[in-house]
Amino acid sequence: MNTRKDQLKAFDRLLTIMDELRAQCPWDKKQTMQTLRHLTIEETYELGDAILENDLEEVKKELGDVLLHIIFYAKIGSETKDFDIADVCEAISEKLIHRHPHIYGDVEVNNEEDVKRNWESIKLQEGKKSVLEGVPHSLPALVKANRIQDKVAGVGFDWEQPEQVWEKVQEELNEFQEEVKANNAEKMEAEFGDVIFSMVNYARFLNINPENALERTNKKFIKRFQYLETKATTLGKSLKDMTLAEMDIYWEEAKKL
Repeated sequence: MNTRKDQLKAFDRLLTIMDELRAQCPWDKKQTMQTLRHLTIEETYELGDAILENDLEEVKKELGDVLLHIIFYAKIGSETKDFDIADVCEAISEKLIHRHPHIYGDVEVNNEEDVKRNWESIKLQEGKKSVLEGVPHSLPALVKANRIQDKVAGVGFDWEQPEQVWEKVQEELNEFQEEVKANNAEKMEAEFGDVIFSMVNYARFLNINPENALERTNKKFIKRFQYLETKATTLGKSLKDMTLAEMDIYWEEAKKL
């Protein structure tokens, strides 16, 4: 692995390249924080995909892309004299030190849960009015549900046992089925949301990341369906011309693969 000196040299090289691109490249010169935003989100999702696939070579590449965006924003900030990369690094360093008094102070903790409770308590002391202020509004709903539950649990608003959460899941499922039978579209949607929220909560108690779990299922379904499409093409058929029984044969083959 690289030494700290090598790491700093590589970081300095990236900063220099960013300076050169911002000064000389027509595309880079035109970018603003607003134009970069959607690209940053895209790069973050690509990093997430690489992590989920456990493709470490790809993780390395995608981390570089995300780091480039951080450097880019800091460069733009320096041009407006609002902040630069040093300010960014110092700000996060100060935050980490302040929020880890069990490392940099005299606070004692026994486990991870103590750390999380301290973290949320310190954030409130910093002036936040709600522990939920840190949940971005634009997060995907599934991720947001998980973060909301994680944050409120950090201040003690939580179930005590997984069995209690599972009972809540069953309760929400029953309420959902009642609205399905009543064919009330608005209430069905509301109750379905409650079912998902309670399932996310149950997943948290089982140490399952619901976003990762669902995305793994998405990828699994895509691979199996594409196998089915390939088989249909090999047979000279269209999927719409195949019976469900025929498709099920190849679906089962895909599952074995």
